[in-house]
Amino acid sequence: MGHRLNGRTRWFRAGAAGCVLTAASLSCQGPSASNEYIEPPPAHGAFDYQLGGAYEPPAGTRTVVRDREARPAKGVYSVCYVNAFQAQPQELSWWRKRHDDLLLHDREGAEIVDQDWGEALLDISTSAQRSRLAAIVGEWIDSCAVDGFQAVEPDNLDSYTRSEGLLDRRDAAAFAELLADRAHASGLAVAQKNTAELASQDKRIGFDFAVAEECGRHDECGVYEEAYGSHVLAVEYRAADFDATCRHWGHKLSVLLRDRDLRRADEHGYLYRACTAHRAE
Repeated sequence: MGHRLNGRTRWFRAGAAGCVLTAASLSCQGPSASNEYIEPPPAHGAFDYQLGGAYEPPAGTRTVVRDREARPAKGVYSVCYVNAFQAQPQELSWWRKRHDDLLLHDREGAEIVDQDWGEALLDISTSAQRSRLAAIVGEWIDSCAVDGFQAVEPDNLDSYTRSEGLLDRRDAAAFAELLADRAHASGLAVAQKNTAELASQDKRIGFDFAVAEECGRHDECGVYEEAYGSHVLAVEYRAADFDATCRHWGHKLSVLLRDRDLRRADEHGYLYRACTAHRAE
């Protein structure tokens, strides 16, 4: 089965029953798609990380990551960012009203919150909870495909480390596998986002490439390269880390320096540098 994204036909297998993509949605029956025909981002190519707002990609950019609410960038490989393991602050009232039992609560009933971002964690502690959440997040993933993205980046795979012991690595891997199946069923490649300790499980979970923040700073780039080869988008936020990462990994990985707030190009404080060290054209 195939469908056209950004003017290109991409083919994937969807099991005996298959999947049907319409202008409004994608529905699947039977086994999810094999990732045999899933196309990851260009290996070892310049990219941009535009989660703070969309703008014209810098010259030479081959891959752009944008939020699921944005339109995919034209003429490049486009990755759709989805906050899959935590609730966006602006969506928290919706979660509380519609699906409060899918938010993670402690034994006193208080929400478990990622304090750095003010995001409530989703409760992926049981198979039933994961299935219900996968249905919700899966609709967002389907929309990424319909909008013309070629891949999805489910964020906060490491949320279990902020769960006060209520979630563990196995919960995260099991939920990620459901999301990878959904992404593949819609013809999208799927990224592992951070969480180097799960990189060795890439094939079992179904990840096709990695988005690694500060892998140079934390000496983790080699872990991702071992799992994904040159299909690694490495983002650094400090100039010294970027310089070192570019020097050591620029011949293999896609390495980028961005300001931590990921500002648009027309905003004060915007920072962008692409590593071109030993890049094969």
